[in-house]
Amino acid sequence: MRAMILNKQGTPLEPVNIAEPSPRKGQLLIEVHACGVCRTDLHLVDGDLTEPNLPIVPGHQIVGTVIDAGQGSGKFKTGDRVGVPWLGGSCGHCQYCTTGRENLCDKALYTGYQINGGFAEKCVADERFCFPIPSGYPDLQAAPLFCAGLIGYRALRMTGDTKTLGFYGFGAAAHILIQVARYQGRKVFAFTRRGDTAGQNFALELGAVWAGASDKMPPEPVEAAIIFAPVGDLVPAALKAVAKGGIVVCAGIHMSDIPSFPYSILWMERSIKSVANLTRRDGEEFLALAPKIPIQTEVHPYPLEKANEALDDLRHGRFTGAAVIVVKNS
Repeated sequence: MRAMILNKQGTPLEPVNIAEPSPRKGQLLIEVHACGVCRTDLHLVDGDLTEPNLPIVPGHQIVGTVIDAGQGSGKFKTGDRVGVPWLGGSCGHCQYCTTGRENLCDKALYTGYQINGGFAEKCVADERFCFPIPSGYPDLQAAPLFCAGLIGYRALRMTGDTKTLGFYGFGAAAHILIQVARYQGRKVFAFTRRGDTAGQNFALELGAVWAGASDKMPPEPVEAAIIFAPVGDLVPAALKAVAKGGIVVCAGIHMSDIPSFPYSILWMERSIKSVANLTRRDGEEFLALAPKIPIQTEVHPYPLEKANEALDDLRHGRFTGAAVIVVKNS
């Protein structure tokens, strides 16, 4: 089958033909239709994530059809359309797994990182960590829901019932989460790179009450901030923007070093929290909510062989919304 493989970090993906995988017990064999491109894929390729199982097929926002199931599989049947997220498996019996926190499992495995992902014509996935596609979502529009949406939703949950939010970085996750926030009656202030008028206009079109550069203060303090951009310098900037008792949530799997900052901007019971992956509860809740809003994803399709171009366009901010690799035209 056709696939894009990462053989060595710091080098481009290579188009290859590899053997089709076979599902083991509890796994599904999936014909991949589309796979979203995530900033985590960039961190994998660039070497910021240091424990890949190389060579690896990247891609962890997979949408496809079940074509076979391993022994003991029963959650899905042949022909079902499913989505596969970043968290691809966990041990199932540690203190984290047994308390609904499988995202913290020490033996967790990740799609497109330790398990071959969706930049290929077929993949296998643990059926326990697959989700049915919400009705009404074509393949391309569904793909960004499975990381940008799911992990973004977990970050949003961590802000509690706050009514004013600051989003630092307005890419794939933020363009989905602003729709959830507005549905919940919250106000969103969008922060982007200086000079990113396209991103700021995009945020305003989606209902942000204000959009500006990340080194600017919003018109009013926000109760919570979510940092989507992997830039440690944004942590003290966000602390300055949140009100007393506010929270700053770091939503990325990787972030550059956070610089030292004065205690005064953390004081008054402000707090900083990180997000680690997602839980199946997050997936179930978010995918039930998405069609009610309904969330609309803006996507930019690329054929499988142009995955490197998609990654480079993401790296340089050449599009708004999300990039999606089209593996099979439906």
